[in-house]
Amino acid sequence: MKRIAVLEHIQENVKKLSVPDSPEYKYIPLHQKPSPSVETLREIMRLLRLVIFPGFFGAEQEARVDSIQYYTGVYLERIYDLLQEQIYNGLCFDVECRCDLKDYASEISVAFIDRLPYIKSMLSTDVKATLDGDPAAKSVSEIIFCYPAIRALLHQRVAHELYKLEVPVIPRIITEMAHSQTGIDIHPGARIGEYFSIDHGTGVVIGQTAIIGNHVRLYQGVTLGAKSFTLDEEGLPMDIPRHPIIEDYVTIYSNASILGRITIGRGSVIGGNIWLTHSVPPDSKITQTRATENKSS
Repeated sequence: MKRIAVLEHIQENVKKLSVPDSPEYKYIPLHQKPSPSVETLREIMRLLRLVIFPGFFGAEQEARVDSIQYYTGVYLERIYDLLQEQIYNGLCFDVECRCDLKDYASEISVAFIDRLPYIKSMLSTDVKATLDGDPAAKSVSEIIFCYPAIRALLHQRVAHELYKLEVPVIPRIITEMAHSQTGIDIHPGARIGEYFSIDHGTGVVIGQTAIIGNHVRLYQGVTLGAKSFTLDEEGLPMDIPRHPIIEDYVTIYSNASILGRITIGRGSVIGGNIWLTHSVPPDSKITQTRATENKSS
């Protein structure tokens, strides 16, 4: 095809694609507000990993006793500068951009930085739970470097604190980064206690309103999901509690699906490939009925 003909086709489609109020494209509006930058949020997460796991992912001198405070201060200042801009852009998703939102974004960023010692403490318990529960894990260093669950939990615990601070959009972007990297999908709204571990991790899904207690262990393919949705008068799903509550010291084995606002009692063990939609009391053991094999004579 001659170039002039190609350009004519392109121009025709430019006209069609550049009509934001076209009924054919009514669910793809023209976005004219500042947007968070995925690349900048990725850089924020890189810096947070350096702060929370000093010496593991940065230069050797960053973890020396005589220099760790200097590097931590440099990184936190950079995190603040990047984060307050991204939070401002995120706030503009919901409301008209205003100058006072910049001050609000700054306050949220400082509040988040104040939560970093808590996040680090929680992740330390997650590392310990993984070391205690996996005989294949030879050291803390191996877990921090290699285990996808620790990366996913770093992202989720960071995103959860931003979620509690009512930051729009950004918490979901942060957890989706980990989802794409690890195959572990944890909504930023999920509440997760200390000493949480996920063995292997691929295919784990934890919904927005799930509540997980302390010393809980999940295996690959576990779903803590919703059984159904309550609809409002317009037929749209309502954002109400709809995911499970997992109490302390529960173990859930691979490919189990725990659905709905049910409670798994303290100390329970849920076997693999279970489909569970009702609450169980503490110390329950739920397993599949064993298949029987018919042998021909």
